[in-house]
Amino acid sequence: MPPKADINKAGWEQSDFPILCETCLGDNAFVRMSKQEYGRSCGTCARPFTVFRWNPGTGMRYKTTVICQTCAKIKNVCQTCLLDLEYGLPTQVRDTALAVENDAPTSEINREYYAQNMESRLEGSKSLLDSNRASSAGKEMLKQLARTDPYYKRNRAHLCSFYAKGECNRGSDCPYRHEMPVNNELSKQNIPDRYHGRNDPVAHKIMSTHASTLGLAPPEDKSITSLFLSSLPSMATEDSIRTRVVQSLPSVPPSQIKSIVHVAKSRCAFVNFKDRETAETAAHAWANGFEIGEETATVKWGRSKGGSNGKPKPVASSSEFAVSYAL
Repeated sequence: MPPKADINKAGWEQSDFPILCETCLGDNAFVRMSKQEYGRSCGTCARPFTVFRWNPGTGMRYKTTVICQTCAKIKNVCQTCLLDLEYGLPTQVRDTALAVENDAPTSEINREYYAQNMESRLEGSKSLLDSNRASSAGKEMLKQLARTDPYYKRNRAHLCSFYAKGECNRGSDCPYRHEMPVNNELSKQNIPDRYHGRNDPVAHKIMSTHASTLGLAPPEDKSITSLFLSSLPSMATEDSIRTRVVQSLPSVPPSQIKSIVHVAKSRCAFVNFKDRETAETAAHAWANGFEIGEETATVKWGRSKGGSNGKPKPVASSSEFAVSYAL
């Protein structure tokens, strides 16, 4: 009598080929892969999955899959580098442009249950993401930042730890790179943050550079936490602006929006946030414009309320204050 199947293995993954981007697959046309069923736990849902390992090319390091295919399909990312398969960008950049809210549990509680339930929704579809629903400003942002060509430099060998200590005696025969490690924010990454698109230093650098290119570099005055919207639709109201702001910033709690000052006569508005970090997140999301209705408003950082001598500027009226505050 055959042994009874383990009920806990019902949700474990078995696959014949990994979900990879062109960069991770490498430029070797005759790549050979090793396959190990239930080789390790998924880096996000912790379920055992089929692990693949291969060498993407000459002089490159061996690569391996780090998340299961279910998690890869949910986010439409590569199983190895966790970058978006369509745009080649970190999930935080893509989700910011698409205004996608992360509904997956990020703690150990219920994450395996969530992954099992998502498998039934994934039947017959490659991914649950729909990039077509993005706003035209979001699509333009992804179009400008997308990496369409493979970046094989990402497959280079790891740094030699013995060289960093001054103890490597293998010289040119060493399979690792003889370079000193750089300790910065980009070297502090982890799988859950990269996958869920939160606190990703690579994504933050990409969005900051993009915003600066479009004239939205954060001002040096850290007290400035406001963004100025101009060229709003004539039918816009404070409530409609607030609703659109909340929709376009799914990762920002509505409580982080301190106030919205709308000047209908000038077709402009101030969006005041409670802290600088939230304001920068909004600036990154609205770098290509703030879409409301069928129009795209121009976005700029506000200016300091104090004058050149450190004293507050005089205020004549709310309309004059709103315009002079930003221009």
